[in-house]
Order: sequence, then structure tokens, then C-alpha cells
Amino acid sequence: MNRRTVRRVKSNVMVGIMMAAVIVAVLPLLFILASLLLRGASSLSLAFFTHLPAPAGESGGGVLHAIVGTLIIVGMASLAGIPIGAGAGVYCAEYPGSRLSLVTRFVSDVMNGTPSIVVGVFAWTIIVAPQHHYSALAGSAALAILMIPMVMRTTEELLKLVPNSLREAALALGYARWRTTLSVMLRTALPGIVTGTLLAIARIAGETAPLLFTALGNQYLSFRPNAPMAALPLVVFTYSIGPYEEWHRFAWAAALVLILVVLVLSIAARFATRQRFGATRD
Repeated sequence: MNRRTVRRVKSNVMVGIMMAAVIVAVLPLLFILASLLLRGASSLSLAFFTHLPAPAGESGGGVLHAIVGTLIIVGMASLAGIPIGAGAGVYCAEYPGSRLSLVTRFVSDVMNGTPSIVVGVFAWTIIVAPQHHYSALAGSAALAILMIPMVMRTTEELLKLVPNSLREAALALGYARWRTTLSVMLRTALPGIVTGTLLAIARIAGETAPLLFTALGNQYLSFRPNAPMAALPLVVFTYSIGPYEEWHRFAWAAALVLILVVLVLSIAARFATRQRFGATRD
């Protein structure tokens, strides 16, 4: 057996190992999706999305209150987390050697590895306990805390990928540094930042532990941010441990809706990335 044949055999073996690793990595997601579809798809209907929950023990009803609550809580968290995270990322990219950047980067890395339940306890301590009541606002604050380090690190890393020649060209034309950052650097990296932001939103949309300590949940449709509010993760948790079979079916259906929302956001992030690179090639 000559060297070329040996190299080809080794290459085929390594490709086979990598393909097997990919299959093993994808299988859990496929099993989860299959299980959710088998157990939850039968409970999906128009009423599931447009009706409020039925009284305990009765059939019918829906999770409109949880869908609206998820949109409100995640929306308020995004309004706070995206600007703060993006601003911190821009500063760390523009002044990478400053002490504040080093400290911010270290804190962000620690926060990315912090369990979400710890953030929920923290939000309960500083918001819920002093106010003596649960609220959607406290839940949004907890989710924003989880979101900020993800958006910050994404923004910083993508700004570092922008060629420095663009900055030099803008400065040579007389642009101020702040205008160069906003009009040239940030605009160039914007598609990637949007992708990272969508992935951050997808992650916090499925968090349950922080909401248990802050938003608590609500059986009614509520638009008050300073009151307890329902959310899809809370509905999944509450219904899954309930004593009624109808609740169990609704828990599977709500879990299916939640993971579909996450998948849609992830696909949107991939689409934004593809659009960005497609425009670059053109």
C-alpha cells in the first residue's frame, strides 16, 4: 500500500468520524422535536392561541395569556438589554486596553457562565423583595441581565472583525472618531450583531428559573408590567407538574410552540448571516 492510498484511507476514516460526531450532535434535537410533535401537535388549534385557560379540571382553553406575557417580558428585556449590551461591546472594541474594558470583559465572561437561577434569585432580592410583590418588570430585568453579556461579547467580537482600513479611511476623510464608529464600523458589523442579538433573544425566551422568582405567573391575561404575568416557560413548568391530563397535553403543546419560536429566531439569524455574506460576494 503506497503513501497516497494510506493518506486517502486516513482521510476517509477522519471524515467518517466527523460525520458520526455530527449525527450524534444532531440526534438529541431530532428526538426532542419528534417527541414534542408526537405529544403536543394534537393539542394545537386556533383556540390554543386565542383563548384563555379553562378552569382546572375542564377541557379546552388556550395559552393566549402566556403568549402575550412572553412577548411583553422578552420585549421589555430586549429594550433594556440590547442597547446596554451593544454600547458596552462598542466601548470594549474601541478601547480594548483600558481598565474598564478589561473589567467589563471579565464580568461578562463570568455572567455568561452564571446559572440563570442565580440571576433569578438576585432579581428577587433587589426587586421583588423590596416591592413585596412579583411583577413582569422584575422578570424582564432578570432576562435583561442574562442578555447583556451575550450581546456585548457578540458586538465586541464582530467589531474586531471589521478591517481597520475602513476606520483609517473614514478618519482620513475628516470623520470624528464617534462618527466613524457609528457610521462605518458599527454599520459594517450590523448584520452580524443582529444575528447575535436574535440568538440572545432566543435563549432568554426559553428561560424558566428567573421567571419563577420574579414574574411568578398568572392565569389571566395581563398587560400590567408591575403585576405577575404568565409566560410560556412558566406554563410548561406549571402544567407539566399538575395533576390533570389536560394540563399535561397543554404543557407538551406549549413546549412545542416555545421551541418553534426559538427555531424561527435561529433560522432568522442564519438568514441574516447568509444575506450579509451574499451581499459581500456580490
